[in-house]
Amino acid sequence: MSQRKHYFFCGIGGSGMFPLAILADALGHEVSGSDRALDQGRTAEKFQWLREKGIPLFPQDGSGLTQSDQVLVASAAVEDTVPDVVAANRLGARRMTRAELLAEMFNAAQNTVAVGGTSGKSTTTGMLGSILHQAGLQPTIFNGAIMKDFSTPGNPFASAVAGGPEVFVSEVDESDGSIALFHPRVAVLNNIALDHKSMEELRGLFRAFVAGAEAAVINMDNTESAALAGELPREKVVTFAIDSTGVDLAATGLSPQPDGIVFKVCAADTGESATVKLGVPGRHNVENALAALAAARALGVPLGAAARHLETFTGVGRRLDVVGTAGEVTVIDDFAHNPDKIAATLATLHEFPGRLLIMFQPHGYGPLRLMGDALVECFTRNLAPEDVLVMPEPVYFGGTVERSASSAELVAKVRAAGKKAHAFDDRETCGRRLLELTKPGDRVVIMGARDDSLSEFAAGLLNELSC
Repeated sequence: MSQRKHYFFCGIGGSGMFPLAILADALGHEVSGSDRALDQGRTAEKFQWLREKGIPLFPQDGSGLTQSDQVLVASAAVEDTVPDVVAANRLGARRMTRAELLAEMFNAAQNTVAVGGTSGKSTTTGMLGSILHQAGLQPTIFNGAIMKDFSTPGNPFASAVAGGPEVFVSEVDESDGSIALFHPRVAVLNNIALDHKSMEELRGLFRAFVAGAEAAVINMDNTESAALAGELPREKVVTFAIDSTGVDLAATGLSPQPDGIVFKVCAADTGESATVKLGVPGRHNVENALAALAAARALGVPLGAAARHLETFTGVGRRLDVVGTAGEVTVIDDFAHNPDKIAATLATLHEFPGRLLIMFQPHGYGPLRLMGDALVECFTRNLAPEDVLVMPEPVYFGGTVERSASSAELVAKVRAAGKKAHAFDDRETCGRRLLELTKPGDRVVIMGARDDSLSEFAAGLLNELSC
């Protein structure tokens, strides 16, 4: 990575591409890019910020690729017919995936922590990054979400932090199999559950992930991840849990608060303990915190110090984000998009009073086909009798994806189970329905992934409630 290169990011505004472009820029490389969202006029503030940093942006028509020494960084899912790919092929320019470039940066560091699992990756990465930063380790951090602890007026989109060369913390992705490219010193495995791939594929990917690390930090309350822990030599495993016994790091005495959750953490090897006042709510965030604390200890941060640093953690973007309250109705923006994440969000919100009016936008037709039955079971089990679910059709920004699955089919099954649910063709109609239903004390929850404009949509609902 020492030689200066010119990286052209196709889809530079994406949650994975954006922080990678920022890191490449910080490392002194020449960076430019294109994005379909830019061409369609979506999320304009993000692109304006990139321009202000001096990063040139182009239409996604191939015009930004003019030299053979440029490196095209594009998702493996980007089709060969996309003009940027056509231009790169014509020039003979090298093509890399996002994961290949990130892994190249990551694997070059001395102390590396990769955070994997179906749920909680972004929050755990943010927590660990914050702990290590406050401990003076100057970590470089890559995250798929904005880390509020590092956001400033001059850097509102802080999903990456360019620190020193020695410590690198990164979220890693199993959805495309690219987790196999990363060779961490410490591998964190939060959980394994159905999402982008079959369970058998996921087990294989995560098995290789933890087996290759010097230390594997594993959640023993998740059946699937606990099974993988049992396959590893005990001396390389660092276990954590809330319910399971005999673990290295345990949380007890969970006490939900209006502004977070309090718990006690105990280390089995030293007997050391600390009380953590976490500023983000939910049992699932206690699990994320345990993972971050265990990984921090693996890098030499004492438990007490790590716990103190963790208390200042303010969260990551679109994870139970309170957009605001108007007319005694609170609007919440949330990334939940698979059954585990949705169940965790609903369980956390149900700890406090107030009906939930939920809009869930599936993040694609493929995921809806794969997880349809599990989503039905999730909503059927976790919606309270007074809650209301509304769903538009899956997010779609173009391409040749098979559009066979339907939100209406899912909603019909949820309704048949006795829950209140409605399907509409688009989210604007969903929004109008939610506004018609609201009454004081309600909480409107906007759920979904792969669509940054959902945050704008949530803010728009709050604005309508304020009028």
